[in-house]
Amino acid sequence: MKRRDFLWTAGAGAALSAVSADRVYGANDRLRVGLIGCGGRGTFDARLMRGTPEDIQAVAPENYHDGNLDPRLKEPRNVEIAALCDVYGTRLDAAHQWAPQAKTYTEFRKLLADKEIDAVIIATQDQWHAQMLILACEAGKDVYCEKPMFYRFGEGKAMIAAVRRNHRIVQVGTQHRSADHIAEAAKMIQGGKIGEVHFVRVWNYMGVLYGNPPVPDSEPPADLNWDAWLGPAPKVPFNRNRLGYRSFMDYTNGIITDYGNHRFDSVHQIMGEDMPLNVVSSAVRFNKKTAGDIYDMQVATFEYPNFIMNYECSNYNGHGLGGRTAGMRYYGMMGPEDRPHGMAFYGTEASLFVDRIGMELYPEPKPVERVPGGGRGGRGRRTFTWEPRMEKMQMNEDEPTPLHTKNFVDFVRARKEPFANIEVGVRATTVGCIGNVAHWTGRKLKWDGENRTFPGDTEANKFEFRPYRKPWDLIKMS
Repeated sequence: MKRRDFLWTAGAGAALSAVSADRVYGANDRLRVGLIGCGGRGTFDARLMRGTPEDIQAVAPENYHDGNLDPRLKEPRNVEIAALCDVYGTRLDAAHQWAPQAKTYTEFRKLLADKEIDAVIIATQDQWHAQMLILACEAGKDVYCEKPMFYRFGEGKAMIAAVRRNHRIVQVGTQHRSADHIAEAAKMIQGGKIGEVHFVRVWNYMGVLYGNPPVPDSEPPADLNWDAWLGPAPKVPFNRNRLGYRSFMDYTNGIITDYGNHRFDSVHQIMGEDMPLNVVSSAVRFNKKTAGDIYDMQVATFEYPNFIMNYECSNYNGHGLGGRTAGMRYYGMMGPEDRPHGMAFYGTEASLFVDRIGMELYPEPKPVERVPGGGRGGRGRRTFTWEPRMEKMQMNEDEPTPLHTKNFVDFVRARKEPFANIEVGVRATTVGCIGNVAHWTGRKLKWDGENRTFPGDTEANKFEFRPYRKPWDLIKMS
């Protein structure tokens, strides 16, 4: 199958002037940021990026749980949220309440044409990410883009090309990359601290059915441009449940590319690996009580060069995997025993359990002697003791998004490549996307990570791209 490439339409780039020279910002230079997508996550990112104590207190109060703010977050930002864009007037007006000096736009291309804007945050639904990021790079803007990076795996190649061609600083909203304990986990595992690791588990468990009760279609609100909200996605009647877009496969790829995306990136960071070689998956939707069509249950197995990664999601039970330690906080915990999201790395010397805000090391018990007699067949019975050079360990820290948004500001000022750069983001999103393709084809698939394709597999490669709906096909294929 011939690989697809993306080209500009003549009109799409004409209104946008790219900045060719990289500007290094001094500490006294104000960084002017525009927000595209003023919903909950966009507001969260933008206010943290502005970084005043009031912003952090308002949207990330968990960082004040012990009365102390990370000293790195106290450094001055000199960031202005200078522009806001949303096709839904209600959300735009709400954002204008906390950024009253910002210009407002209902068309993102007009924001990108604003030469006073240095960088943009893209926090829209997934089907818009690829086109918006490419257009922003061509307009000379640096970009903080929420995950997942794209809707179909074929878009990643064009996104990387646009970033590199235009010399832009692009950071993906995979905030685990700014978490100290994730970096420490990578150091431990790649340094052999827990022995050889050939099996990794990743899980996302939720005890409340994902989505809202069904409601009938209706006319859209008067201040919502529904056609623009849908953009390149299929045309459908307005339904207010679709504004909670993560329940609908028209705008996302389900839990595996939503919650799973963060953890796939962390597995890559911790294990020092980039792409799987093979994938097989099964997924089912049992839920008939809520709107949407994402899968309730999914299991996917990815074979990497030196380990197997097994992914699980459940929308019916929030217990998750692994033990609990008294006094530890766990990401997403709802009670005293659940551990709903995480990663487990099983080594020959110990197991390392990691989530967004902490990690624990469980030493592997070792047989030290065989007691004569007893046991099955008179063969004796093993007794165990802990490996003396290794102790049980636990580590907690704050939610890393405040630091992640600050890091983006620092990278832009210094013109420095982010930890969570465009390639990092594309690889993590690709894993979830190809997991779905394996389910859709119903068989094990080989994956060529270097060329981003299923080699010689026409049936699988037909999911490389979903054609953009006119007139929102702002980037053409050839």
